[in-house]
Amino acid sequence: MEKPTYVLVHGAWGGAWCWSDLAKVFDARGVHYLTLDLPSSRGGASPTTDLSDDARALALVANTGSPVTLVGHSYGGAVITEAAPHIEHLTGLIYIAALVPDAGESATDVSRLVRARTQLDSAIKLDGEILSLKSELVPSALYGQCSKEVKEWATSKLSTQTLASFRQARTAVSTTAPRRYIRCSDDHAVDPSLQALMAGRCDESIEIYSDHSPFLSHPEELADVLLD
Repeated sequence: MEKPTYVLVHGAWGGAWCWSDLAKVFDARGVHYLTLDLPSSRGGASPTTDLSDDARALALVANTGSPVTLVGHSYGGAVITEAAPHIEHLTGLIYIAALVPDAGESATDVSRLVRARTQLDSAIKLDGEILSLKSELVPSALYGQCSKEVKEWATSKLSTQTLASFRQARTAVSTTAPRRYIRCSDDHAVDPSLQALMAGRCDESIEIYSDHSPFLSHPEELADVLLD
């Protein structure tokens, strides 16, 4: 059986850059992967850029004509869920500390299913229809188990995020592709109790002791889980 290409979809405020350490592990193991920058997370994006724009961008990258597995982190979970029915040769979906909306739910709706305020909530700033993050609060919210150097580097790379991307509801139908959830138990961005609820919407789940960004803090362990 042909091994799938892993299409890595970052979360809000991020970019393809966030997968750099995991990419090194994949390169060393001969794993095929693709990344992209979501339109809603690009600096200067139109405030109307939303989930559907991100899903279309993902479909353009993922429809390679070969088997693919979609991997979504955080908000990226909503993106892979919305895009899944439009991906040919889809072998599975893997969620990393991610939001998994049901039909009719938005990322915002899902985030409110558990009333647990996180450090990420405190870090978010709203400027009209654009969201940004308070840099002084980012390291503890997103990169708690990373080195000081990685925290500084990753924080400097973060962009803005459109409010529309969080508010647009999922319209996609469900697929038959298997869904796996990776829970991060030391997460201060997506509360572990919300992750447990999201994991219940998937076929199986596994827990790792990690902050919100295991691709930077635990790339080897994350690779093991992704490839299992």
